[in-house]
Amino acid sequence: MSKNTLLQVNSSGRFDGSVTRQVSNALVNLLKQAEPELAINQRELASGLPFIDEQWIAANFTPQDQRNEQHLKALNFSDKLVNELAESNTLVVASPIYNFSIPAVLKAWIDLIARAQLTFKYTENGPQGLLTGKKAFVVAASGGVPIGSEMDFATNYLKQVLGFIGISDVTIIDTSKVFQDGSIDQTTLQSYLDLPVLEQAI
Repeated sequence: MSKNTLLQVNSSGRFDGSVTRQVSNALVNLLKQAEPELAINQRELASGLPFIDEQWIAANFTPQDQRNEQHLKALNFSDKLVNELAESNTLVVASPIYNFSIPAVLKAWIDLIARAQLTFKYTENGPQGLLTGKKAFVVAASGGVPIGSEMDFATNYLKQVLGFIGISDVTIIDTSKVFQDGSIDQTTLQSYLDLPVLEQAI
């Protein structure tokens, strides 16, 4: 890649007033400000993703050199999601906590990108992630579940999944510490980044 690429994944069902969207956008802006040549791709999940089904599973478990046209068609969208993730250096996942865990649409995205031989592989020592050398930020918001508490089944799960596919450098951004009184505390948000303090506020 000639320049670094960031993939921003939004999973909130809300657009207006979504805290995860506001904070993740501010985060992306900070990263862009620090690296003006940074290319940004966005994957919007709110409109829904297909769930894996019998046809998809059959195609996925068919060896690549034996897949027919129907198999390729079933995996086409999943392949696209995998490619845009693989081609990114930085990942920003914005996830509200719904009923103690992640939105169903984000789980659907995970199911579509967790692909053997593409994002992980099986070895005699166990699974090995293939998407190494990437940095991930998880922007998490909750209306009542404290981030990082025993009731939070979202952030630890996301760290586990990302580590499983090789992305072990994961920073969890608790929006309750960043978004207060309807605005974003840029200094606090900046503290999550290994960047020099920027003079200009976003």
